[in-house]
Amino acid sequence: MKKKFNLAIIGLGQIGGYLYNELRLKKKEIEKKTGKKIEIVAISAKNKNKKRKFKINNKIFYSNPLKIFKEKKIDILFESIGLSDGMSKKIVELALKKKISVITPNKALIAKHGDKLSELAEKNKVNLEFEASVAGGIPILRTIKEGLATNKINKIYGILNGTTNYILSEMENTNETFDKVLKKAQRLGYAEPGNPKLDLNGFDAFAKIKILSALAFNTKISKSKCLMEGIENIQLEDIRIASQLGLRVKLLGISEIIKGHLFETVHPCLVGKNTYIGNVNGVMNAVITEGKPVGESILQGEGAGPGPTSSSLLSDLLSILRGNTKYPFGISSTKRKNIKSFNNNNYTNSLYLRFVVKDKQGVLSLITNRLSKYKISVKRIIQTPDKKNKKATIVIITHKTSEINARNCLSLFSKNKDIFKFPTLIRLYN
Repeated sequence: MKKKFNLAIIGLGQIGGYLYNELRLKKKEIEKKTGKKIEIVAISAKNKNKKRKFKINNKIFYSNPLKIFKEKKIDILFESIGLSDGMSKKIVELALKKKISVITPNKALIAKHGDKLSELAEKNKVNLEFEASVAGGIPILRTIKEGLATNKINKIYGILNGTTNYILSEMENTNETFDKVLKKAQRLGYAEPGNPKLDLNGFDAFAKIKILSALAFNTKISKSKCLMEGIENIQLEDIRIASQLGLRVKLLGISEIIKGHLFETVHPCLVGKNTYIGNVNGVMNAVITEGKPVGESILQGEGAGPGPTSSSLLSDLLSILRGNTKYPFGISSTKRKNIKSFNNNNYTNSLYLRFVVKDKQGVLSLITNRLSKYKISVKRIIQTPDKKNKKATIVIITHKTSEINARNCLSLFSKNKDIFKFPTLIRLYN
């Protein structure tokens, strides 16, 4: 059996750079735990001269990662470029075709091309490992693939993005606006300094939900257009009102089987302050599975940053070094089925609706009448006048209603001169 493994790292950003240091520091520890030696024989990055916490070894550096395959014998490749297509896809495909095992934290790549890449890995009898693509250092994928392998999971949900969870927690704790807290998150390295859009708009969490669904339900990765909303429209006023109601705003990713159909969504939810999920704060992630016979299982930990991500990447490395060639999604690609998607129009929730209106008679009855027309019944109303500006804030908590009813009803309010802006909608978690 092979005793020495040659490694390549493609992409030396925050994660790749941290991983490079970890591998060098932990060589002896890895050998002690696996009986295998490792050597980094190739590294590649777009910018060689970028400031890093380590000195680039020119002998193993490649500006063109494709050259590595021609000049070096590689056993395991780490891809941490982070693109869903382009060079990321090209590198991973080429490695698998050349019978090189691949480890990646790239959730965008796996969510988009995971099915094809897993088929390629199985065909060439090598590993495609992506534990670090979901929830950072939390070993959720391995838990589903191995620890919960004999359970029938029917639902998986949780907080899957540390950036948005930090922002929402910090807004509540400091009473600061979304924009101020976002800048703080960028300074602390919790949010991308340039463009944090993919965290804020829910895309990051949604890519993770797609991967979790495929693993939990033994299905192909769904291609359907699903309900996806981020936190960009959550204002400090919503955080304050929610707090007064004993609630908190959390961005949740949810995936479940409803009447034999797959339902996946990412959107802000109001959850009780006394619930488990309501008390997962800061950059923490939490993933909850519901299944039989195990019942409810909860995993919580840091979901962002190079440290937790590298922990999962090294876990995947040790698995490969120990000789575990596994199906990337837990079972053979030939046994993973396509599943029909649940009709999002039929998704039901209680709603939090916030209206900013002219402070005059008749506006409240206009709103409630329109809600009634679309079979949306009111559970609670909070009215706060702003006499100085001749405005009022009306918050309505509804009983459960369908997405289609809510969408059709709210569209009517966009053209009313007595309503200053389109109503804010936040779903209550069922």
